[in-house]
Amino acid sequence: MLNKKEQRLRRSRQTRARIAKQDIARLTIFRSNLHIYASVISVDGASVVASASTAEKEVRAQLKNGGNAAAAAAVGKRIAEKAKAAGIEKVAFDRAGFAYHGRVKALADAAREAGLQF
Repeated sequence: MLNKKEQRLRRSRQTRARIAKQDIARLTIFRSNLHIYASVISVDGASVVASASTAEKEVRAQLKNGGNAAAAAAVGKRIAEKAKAAGIEKVAFDRAGFAYHGRVKALADAAREAGLQF
């Protein structure tokens, strides 16, 4: 029997395989109880083009709690700005097996509003 983390990683493998065929940069997320992390990974998958998280000093200064939807929205806006500054407009959203709900959805919506297309 798989544990919770192994189940999530199994779900994420299918998504990563599908995204690899698209030849597009990948916006991947990770959420823990305390923080949420987002990074844009290059088309070849070899390098991180941009990253943002609630663990960053500037973001922590603005937020009281890094583990809620408001914090996720702030990270979504920040990752979109950094990606656009790096010249990336279109990405594939890789939710890494997490349910598209709550903080994951808040991050995705904020990134879309800030001009990132996926």
